[in-house]
Amino acid sequence: MVTNPLKSLFGHSPFKPLQQHMRVVVDCAAQVPGLYQALFANDDAGVQEARDRIFSLEQEADDIKNTVRAHLPKSLLMPVNRADLLDLLGVQDDIAGSAQDVAGFLMTRKMAVIEPLKEPMITLTERCSDTCAKAGEIVGLLDELIETGFVGRESNSVGDLVEELSKIESETDVMAVETSKALFANEDKMGPVDVMFWFELIKWTANMADNAEHVGNRLRLMIAR
Repeated sequence: MVTNPLKSLFGHSPFKPLQQHMRVVVDCAAQVPGLYQALFANDDAGVQEARDRIFSLEQEADDIKNTVRAHLPKSLLMPVNRADLLDLLGVQDDIAGSAQDVAGFLMTRKMAVIEPLKEPMITLTERCSDTCAKAGEIVGLLDELIETGFVGRESNSVGDLVEELSKIESETDVMAVETSKALFANEDKMGPVDVMFWFELIKWTANMADNAEHVGNRLRLMIAR
């Protein structure tokens, strides 16, 4: 007997795999602060361990994503359409992709480290991880939303959480600017190539928070429809 992998893995609700995917994505993003902490501590083994964990989780997220895309029914008897669910899945996956961008680069190049960059970079990364966790909290409410038909108190709660998510993401924008300032204020302490690559790493790290905000915005559009 042929079974639907989506159903066998996640049950009857198409929200279950999206929620499982988001949990893995959030876990992936949560590894990035530890990656930088190991880098700044000159802990090569810790850097490798964090990089491996990020790649493993990103692959796990990809596997879930591919299963959902291959087996999600073309018609759903629910107040959301298939395209919206797949769009949400894609923006969730972008978070893990950003984490992998950081880990992948640090896998290929040994970065110069300066003391003034450590604190702002760790603070930025931890807040970006917080933003992803907040997006995961919102996705975790999808089951409650479907039970109420995307109206009522639960819908309002999600709207409030999305606003909170947006505020946290705005904080990361400011932190990214401050981290870049710390970098450029000390650029004479490292080579120009290192400065350029650190600037890219700051942007890739901040992209995790940007993508987390996109998750919230997609959910807000879903509710509005």
